[in-house]
Amino acid sequence: MARARLDTSGLHVLGVRHHGPGSARAVRAALEEIEPDAVLIEGPPEADALTHLVGELEPPVALLAYVNDAARGGPATAASRDGWAFWPFASFSPEWAALRYAVSAGVPVRFCDLPAAHTLADRVARAETGAERERDRSADGPPWGDGADGPPPGDQDASTAPTAVGDERVRADPLGVLAEAAGYDDAERWWDDVVEQRRDGEPSPFPAIADAMAAVRAEAGPETGRDARREAYMRQTLRAVLKQGHERVAVVCGAWHAPALRDVADHPAKDDTALLRGLPKAKVTATWVPWTHGRLATASGYGAGVTAPGWYHHLFTAPDRPVHRWLADAARLLREEGQHVSSSHVIEGVRLAESLAVLRGRPLAGLDEVSEALTAVLCEGEPTRAALVHGRMSVGERMGSVPPSTPMVPLQRDVTAAQKRLRLKPEPFDRDLDLDLRRDGQRERGVLLHRLRLLGVEWGVPRTPDRGQKGTFRETWRIRWEPDMDVALIEASQWGTTVESAATARVVHQAREAPLPTLTSLTEQCLFAELGDALPEVLSLLTDRAATDSDVTHLMAALPPLARSARYGDVRGTDDTHLRAVAEQILRRVCVGLAPAVHGLDDDAAAEFVARIDATHTAATLLGGEGERVWTEALVALATRDPLPGRIAGRVNRMLLDSSLLEADELRRRLGLAMSPGAEPAEAAAWLEGFLQGSGLILVHDDRLLRLIDTWLLGLPEDRFTSVLPLLRRTFGAFDGPERREIGEAAARIGGGGERIPTADRRPVDAERAAPALAAVAAILGNGRSGS
Repeated sequence: MARARLDTSGLHVLGVRHHGPGSARAVRAALEEIEPDAVLIEGPPEADALTHLVGELEPPVALLAYVNDAARGGPATAASRDGWAFWPFASFSPEWAALRYAVSAGVPVRFCDLPAAHTLADRVARAETGAERERDRSADGPPWGDGADGPPPGDQDASTAPTAVGDERVRADPLGVLAEAAGYDDAERWWDDVVEQRRDGEPSPFPAIADAMAAVRAEAGPETGRDARREAYMRQTLRAVLKQGHERVAVVCGAWHAPALRDVADHPAKDDTALLRGLPKAKVTATWVPWTHGRLATASGYGAGVTAPGWYHHLFTAPDRPVHRWLADAARLLREEGQHVSSSHVIEGVRLAESLAVLRGRPLAGLDEVSEALTAVLCEGEPTRAALVHGRMSVGERMGSVPPSTPMVPLQRDVTAAQKRLRLKPEPFDRDLDLDLRRDGQRERGVLLHRLRLLGVEWGVPRTPDRGQKGTFRETWRIRWEPDMDVALIEASQWGTTVESAATARVVHQAREAPLPTLTSLTEQCLFAELGDALPEVLSLLTDRAATDSDVTHLMAALPPLARSARYGDVRGTDDTHLRAVAEQILRRVCVGLAPAVHGLDDDAAAEFVARIDATHTAATLLGGEGERVWTEALVALATRDPLPGRIAGRVNRMLLDSSLLEADELRRRLGLAMSPGAEPAEAAAWLEGFLQGSGLILVHDDRLLRLIDTWLLGLPEDRFTSVLPLLRRTFGAFDGPERREIGEAAARIGGGGERIPTADRRPVDAERAAPALAAVAAILGNGRSGS
């Protein structure tokens, strides 16, 4: 007995591009006309339980699915690129329009794409074995369902590779094929003109889209690989819904898949079942997370992204007079930047944009026409001014939000509560934060940012404070929230349920295997993050490691953060006794091993060691007391050691001079020895480079020192002078312009009888013309003296 054919008379397949205002409006209009009793949407079915939250979400948002399988490492698997995926939604996404319609109308809604349990399990397995990912295809290139983490365009599995060049082009760029057939050389412009800039009341585009895609797919041949499995699962879901007795079923999917679902009756169910048999599976958790327009943009690397999400958002939210409103907003932004833009500029800009659209045969002025009008009229032909406004408006950066009832791991909830308590709103753009650590609320903000950094969540990055803000009670941050940070929090949840407990556990774990420099850095971070429970164990490990590590470079690298912690710990009320004892112990061991460590270093190695000496010198100065005295004695002993690499010798002597531990006569004697006729010129130049590192103004104030260098240079044979010239250029090229000019004047003075030469900005004084001014100054000074 023949099986009854599936009744698809009430099936409506709406093939869309995944983000577009015209598609979203067309979907909404089609659903209102169809009045379906069930809606299916391309997306992971794990999110079916989350659809009730749609009314509380503020787009842009994204569905996040991540592997949460204990057998695969639990939430830690989400940290890998293959253990999670996003499905973004903007206000102008057709799928979002369908979700909003279904929820508001009380219509059952389900996601019908291949479950993320299969997709992510396959991706993780392929990553573990080193195999390439399979590549999806849809009408808009990489499919909407592959999230912001879609594979690069070149990734392709052998089972899906087309056999003909024509097939490859059709599969890779079906919209380009259709656009070319319509006489367009730009697929984006064709789709905008045909779909995205459609006006309300026009006939539904979906039947024509499905027919066009069917013709394109006929050229490309049958689907294979993952796309075939995805469409098989979509058909299985569709059959189940139809068999439940639903009479009007609407399916919203990528346009590429529309023919495969519209003709579901032509595909035997047993073939789809066989195709889905034996797929790998993992335990997956799904939730909603905030998203941003910047991550919807093609420039972010999102495979199904759009060039200008801000423009699309504007077209969707301002369907009446979009060009007028866009240019009016641009004028407002220009005025905020101090530019003069009048209403007449906006009027003429609208006229130009509309005229360009007519000349180009477009139904409505698009972003290209509006941008040209913005540049030519509002910015008066200055592309730099226009680029500033266009860049901000075309992306239209904004971040969505999710309600507290959204499923979250406890660590996410703790971060959300802290953000609310500290009034530290996550935002998708850079913002500078200057904190006064003497105020509890601001100190707690810094503590939160430090703790999140320890968990791998780089919400804030510390910045070097301005020159006028050198106090230890200030911190400067640059903060920016990215959607990926929710994934980082999920991964970090393996360490604890609160930010403090998770950061403590992770620091202790890192400290157990960390080398000495990393341990001292962790010690400093524990102080900044106020991790009192982690600090004792980290300090215990630090003490043991410092006692056994004999590498002087390790000891020198470990000292600066420890010295800063000992010096500045009292700002946060931390007892620095143990820190100071460990720091002084390390410093003594550095002093003992300093001389052997510098023996036989070449110029490059000496340059690196000079940086270590500078950092150690700063650390010793911070410690003060006995530690500073021991370090100073080590420098004094090192300066007289022979042989010593020239750059190190010069730098050490400069440190001693700046610390008033070296008399000027003794310095000249040592410089004279370094530059004696028997010394190697390259070694003498290295000595000079080390001595002058950081500042050369000493040559301006010490003529005898400058004459020594001058005499040495004049006495060099031509070939040797040529060989050291690059070194001298490197030394003096590090000074800024005014400093080099003063050194040049001083050199000219010692060689020219003391007469200072005029510089480019100093002109000879005309005594006759200056006489009235001098008389006025004398009178003013005289009056001042008489009145005092």
